[in-house]
Amino acid sequence: MRLVSLHTYPVKGCYRRDLPAARVEPWGLAGDRRWMIVDDDGIGVTQRQVTGLVAIRPEPRPGGLLLHAAGRPALEVTEPTDGEQVAVRVFSNLAAAPARRADPAADDWLSRLLDRRVRLVWLGDPSVRPIPDADLVDPADRVSFADGYPLLLANDASLAALNAALAESGDVGAPLPMTRFRPNVVVGGAAPWAEDDWTGCRLRIGPVTFLVAKPCGRCLVTTTDQETGVRGREPLRTLAKYRRINRQLVFGQNLVPVAGPPGAPDTLTVGDLVRLLD
Repeated sequence: MRLVSLHTYPVKGCYRRDLPAARVEPWGLAGDRRWMIVDDDGIGVTQRQVTGLVAIRPEPRPGGLLLHAAGRPALEVTEPTDGEQVAVRVFSNLAAAPARRADPAADDWLSRLLDRRVRLVWLGDPSVRPIPDADLVDPADRVSFADGYPLLLANDASLAALNAALAESGDVGAPLPMTRFRPNVVVGGAAPWAEDDWTGCRLRIGPVTFLVAKPCGRCLVTTTDQETGVRGREPLRTLAKYRRINRQLVFGQNLVPVAGPPGAPDTLTVGDLVRLLD
């Protein structure tokens, strides 16, 4: 098996970055989901509620971001290292984590674009947010503003199998691209749905070892075209027919980095060998 693509999402829910290489940190790929848009209650705004997030294309820069959106001037945002500290939640039912408010100019830019009042926050210290499913991992493990786990893995053969099922059903929107599933790492060379058997195992990608923590139950976001924001019915309708596992519609696996010795290589590169260790 090989690593065929790498992706980060600098602002949670917004457009992705496709990368040739990425460094692995304890809480995820470097730069992944360190920023989040929140509402007045400090709850994360996601594509579940606002498909317009796909129009926001963050460009990471040293010490901050450049926010792009078609038809609007780009906005430079600096990491608010001394900004006001606020308590935010990825979802309303999860524990709060301390974050720092970005410059109000970012709030105004985003609020105008999304046509609702929002704020931009930055997770300056990712070590403060435990993984919500602490019973499945080490309590010391941490995660960024990702929904639940540091990385999401997808298998390109599984997507091909899903698209074959879509085509068989006569769906005119097939094939769906992998971007619908917003993975961090995509592997090639495995059999379709081989990842189902990896839960609880260790997986080595290039120089880094991961625990395969839990299959990923999919939500409404997968029905959103990541280029246009247009929402449809697939793939959830087809996943409901073929991939209902433990009351979830499953596609992909959640990963947690396993700490290596000090100074060990920590960078994934497209083309890296992928091996199941146990």
